[in-house]
Amino acid sequence: MSEDAQRPGGLIGPNAVLQLLPLLDRIGGPERRDRMLAAAGIFDVPDGSCMIPEGDAARLHRQLRKEEPDLAPCLATVAGYETANYILTHRIPRPAQWVLHTLPPAPAARLLSRAIEKHAWTFVGSGRLQVPDAWTFEIEDNPLIRGEHSEGCLCHWHAAVFARLYQALVSPGCVCEERACGAQNGGGPCRFELRCAVPHVG
Repeated sequence: MSEDAQRPGGLIGPNAVLQLLPLLDRIGGPERRDRMLAAAGIFDVPDGSCMIPEGDAARLHRQLRKEEPDLAPCLATVAGYETANYILTHRIPRPAQWVLHTLPPAPAARLLSRAIEKHAWTFVGSGRLQVPDAWTFEIEDNPLIRGEHSEGCLCHWHAAVFARLYQALVSPGCVCEERACGAQNGGGPCRFELRCAVPHVG
């Protein structure tokens, strides 16, 4: 049976929620964090040991954007960055990281993009990840913004996860920009483009 066939539908990695919690504490303390969790319908905080319903993560991200429209992009970016740090510490073996570090950016990006594609179900849930090339990711029907409408791009968490992984494993100068979002007029996939803003050294 293929990995896609075994994929748990409607589930996403717990870091989509967990990495936001300390940030919510900072902006409003535990009481406000608990109110926001309750407003998002989350009454049992994930313990990080298993996947969680993608709807829980989507509602919390939506609640953050509703209550803190100015701060939400920054907070989601920090949460995405810390999610990638968790992946680097706990999910990508050190030997594999060493191999990527020894390669020039182009082949390192190809290997990393394949690994991201293989494990996409952990961060896109019931959405669908497409990898047009080693520097581009598209998420069709992204559950974290599903049903939302916005003039601007909303997927700061995903963009930060991609950026941090590429910075750590491809080149420190990598940046990621969401060029189109499924929440914008016309829908379509959320499209993320990476590039090396600073030449790779070493």
